[in-house]
Amino acid sequence: MGQIGRAVTLVVGLAGGTLFSQAPEFAQQYRQRIGGAIDELRIIVDDFTKQAADHHLDRQQALDVYARSPDDFLRDRGLSMRSTLERYERLVTQQSDLGSAPPVAKPFVLMRDADEGIIANTWRDFVPGVPVSFAGLVWAAIGFLGSWIVAALFGVGAKRAVRWRPGYR
Repeated sequence: MGQIGRAVTLVVGLAGGTLFSQAPEFAQQYRQRIGGAIDELRIIVDDFTKQAADHHLDRQQALDVYARSPDDFLRDRGLSMRSTLERYERLVTQQSDLGSAPPVAKPFVLMRDADEGIIANTWRDFVPGVPVSFAGLVWAAIGFLGSWIVAALFGVGAKRAVRWRPGYR
């Protein structure tokens, strides 16, 4: 590989390292958004639970009342509330998983079961951070090495393709 090829490979490696170093920061900003979503959903869930209890029902019994209603609006409202309760539980579980995961693993936890709305909003408002944490440095190293290897392999493959082209000397 020539000097230009090594320089390109190094630049690609640095770009990959910079990009990957943001994974822990993205996970942190996502986790903050989950906290806000849980806080808002908790208000709805607690209100529903209290109203059900005021009528001597638990959550499931209250949802069953909605489901048995002859009124389409009430049945649909019950489905909407069931969806809200399920999302709340899913986010609480994910928040717990993110909180208990080692810092380097948090991006993997996030990728496993991210909430579509929260991840889209996190991406829209994402502000890169300087990777001064151990996790940021590990992800930077992973990105650098992975990008460097891909760039090096691509450079070698391109060189061979040019050398082996019919009619090329």
